[in-house]
Amino acid sequence: MLGELPVNGAARKVLMQANRNGYFYVLDRSNGKLLSATQFAQKVNWASGIDMKTGRPIDTEMTKAVRSNVESKDFIEAWPSAFGAKNWMPMSFDPLKKRVYLNTLNFGMKVKYGTPAYRQGAWYLGLELGGWVDPDGGMRGALVAWDPTTGRKLWESPTAAPYWSGVLSTAGGLVFTGAQTGEFMAFDADTGTKLWQFQTGSGISGLPITWELKGQQYVTVTSGAATVYGFLGGDAKLAQVPAGSSVWTFRLID
Repeated sequence: MLGELPVNGAARKVLMQANRNGYFYVLDRSNGKLLSATQFAQKVNWASGIDMKTGRPIDTEMTKAVRSNVESKDFIEAWPSAFGAKNWMPMSFDPLKKRVYLNTLNFGMKVKYGTPAYRQGAWYLGLELGGWVDPDGGMRGALVAWDPTTGRKLWESPTAAPYWSGVLSTAGGLVFTGAQTGEFMAFDADTGTKLWQFQTGSGISGLPITWELKGQQYVTVTSGAATVYGFLGGDAKLAQVPAGSSVWTFRLID
């Protein structure tokens, strides 16, 4: 994502990325210089940080154990999981508030190094997977407001089933996103308070958009169940979500 941020008192054209690995990167987009790399995920145990000189992650004992290529008897917890701390869902940058709004993932997985037998049609990873690990409290995701200048979280709205939709922020102080259970929601951009929601009838995994017609602002979103997380993540609640396909448009009222 491209934007402009104050860096050392001067405006800087930057590139921002909330990586699957759990770190939020800010680079000078004119020369590629790494300006910051801050943990945004609630839990990361594969690295203790990012070396600002090299841009490389700093290994932990867990990482060293997985990379040792020695078959292990016990499973090791890895955070975040293979889904990452953020997946394909686009985030939104507010150029006035200098904030980023993004949907995050918060669960781990169990892995064990080994040499599994080859089975046609099955994943062959060189690792044995032992299932997902839920966080304390069971909230597997959250909508997060992030300050890329200071590298800190401003607020979050947790959810049991992660939001797989993109995020839209407006100049009027609203943040829109959708749930895999079908709710299309609006949040207060400053506080994270949920202000409104509408049941669309199916899971939302697309990106909300906003547009104007004859001086009136509208928001549009598509609804159609996203099955990747529901199938692989083992979330029983999502198995009952209808697989409908629809487009919804809402008019914003002052």
